[in-house]
Amino acid sequence: MTTDNPRQPSVTTVPLYQHKAEFFKTLGHPVRIRVLELLSEREHTVAELLPEVGVEPAHLSQQLAILRRSGVVTSRREGTSVVYRLTSPETGELLTVARSILTALLTDRAGLLDDLRPEAGPTPHG
Repeated sequence: MTTDNPRQPSVTTVPLYQHKAEFFKTLGHPVRIRVLELLSEREHTVAELLPEVGVEPAHLSQQLAILRRSGVVTSRREGTSVVYRLTSPETGELLTVARSILTALLTDRAGLLDDLRPEAGPTPHG
């Protein structure tokens, strides 16, 4: 696929690492992460997501639109409701791996903090 605009590279000329960076930028918002965690469990309507995410409806709608445009989630209309789901179950797996990595990092940091704390010993009296 090529483009008529010489300043804008075609999708095929952009290195994979740049696509990955854009993907991670899409994930780089707490509301979007929470939505993806919920959708990794099952499909949700906007009404179901709202109390779980705890933001204003307009803000949730904005974040869902970003996820939809990026292709991470898809939606369908059921009556008056819009139902969202992950386009790929691997997104949920990625969040699980991220949780595992963060748990290990935080555990290491907690251990380091424990090592830096002074030993409990006699308190000097002045």
